[in-house]
Amino acid sequence: MKPIFQPKTQSLFGMLLLSVLFSCNSIGPAGLFKKMSPHDVYGNRLKTAGLQQTALGSEWLQTADQSLGKATHITIPYKETGFFAAEKIRAATFQFEGKRGEKLYISLSKNPAQNFVVFVDVWQQNGQQNQLLASADTTGKPLIVEVKQAGTYLLRLQPELLRSGEYTLTIQSGPALAFPVAASGRPNIGSFFGAERDAGIRKHEGIDIFARKGTPALAAANGIAQPGENKLGGKVVFLHPDDADYTLYYAHLDSQLVHNGQHVQVGDTVGLVGNTGNARTTPSHLHFGIYTNGGAVNPLTFVAPITKKPEPVTASLKNLNATVRTNNRNSKLLTEPTEKAPVKEALPEATALHVDAATCNFYKVTLPDGSSGYLNSRTVIGVEMPLRKLTPKVAEALYAHPDTISPRKTILAAGKPVNVLGSFGSFYLVEDGKETGWVKK
Repeated sequence: MKPIFQPKTQSLFGMLLLSVLFSCNSIGPAGLFKKMSPHDVYGNRLKTAGLQQTALGSEWLQTADQSLGKATHITIPYKETGFFAAEKIRAATFQFEGKRGEKLYISLSKNPAQNFVVFVDVWQQNGQQNQLLASADTTGKPLIVEVKQAGTYLLRLQPELLRSGEYTLTIQSGPALAFPVAASGRPNIGSFFGAERDAGIRKHEGIDIFARKGTPALAAANGIAQPGENKLGGKVVFLHPDDADYTLYYAHLDSQLVHNGQHVQVGDTVGLVGNTGNARTTPSHLHFGIYTNGGAVNPLTFVAPITKKPEPVTASLKNLNATVRTNNRNSKLLTEPTEKAPVKEALPEATALHVDAATCNFYKVTLPDGSSGYLNSRTVIGVEMPLRKLTPKVAEALYAHPDTISPRKTILAAGKPVNVLGSFGSFYLVEDGKETGWVKK
């Protein structure tokens, strides 16, 4: 059954304005002074057309801002399939943790592929401020974002006004740098950052990648090479990546194959793995380190291959953008799509709710009061089959929302039975053959 949480009525006048708006390419005066994201360009067009003064335009702009404070927390990798309905203004915002040294790969597929624009924006949270890192309005190549500072990140999806469609969002992570040892040497990481050295006098400021002697040590980034030699590292190469605030350090090389100031590309051989310096008594390996102005940082996230993929969406997609109800007394609204997540609320049986998206075997849902979370998809069923009949003894108002101050859709006649589809709080969700809405219990 299609959703019954009724949106505001959209006027023909508003739709006509939008038809003019979508044919306009101007981004307005603000676009002359700074580069704007596609979302900001579109918002500026709404304002230029005067639509921020209408209920439709104002709600779209407010939803964009307010959604940033109502993000659902997820764990990367993540995948969901959802639906944006033209008649309901909505944005989907996600919050997740990013680790320094990884790249985020964000892809969005849409159905229909044409005439259904979804804006994608990524921010890093800095206290009360959000720093925009990347944005797009297309489903071409994945949006790639390098995490340069560990912290909390936000991703928002919002479609254009009056557009409907299904989307599938996939977020994966991988190393920001290429692996620095050739696969031919069967490399393996055998010693990690922070391990004690010299009986605890110092800490290991990198990782040791063990491989056969003479295995190529490879440029993990494009940049300027600087070979050298020192007591601990033996034959070494410093690599200064282009447009980065850190330096890569290759140590214990058997030989160096670059000259000072040489610009190398990812995958170029900078030297051969060995055991020079203080590694003379150990098996051959590459000591790989990363240094910033603040000192050494753990290089593992920068280079460790990540093969974990998001779980496939197994929850039925037939309930997307539909009203359903809980089918048992143990339905738990969770903060994340995992049974181990904190419980936001235990929902009574037959609670009516709206399915926004599906991820793994969970639904992301919204309750009639606007609260949201995740439910195991097995704990809900459609509302096509009524729970029972209800016969009003007196004429009753049928409300658009489970609230007596919401608009009245119609008046239910006394003595005429209606179908009960679900409930929420002190209201029943009912339908009389023509209208679906809420009546006071």
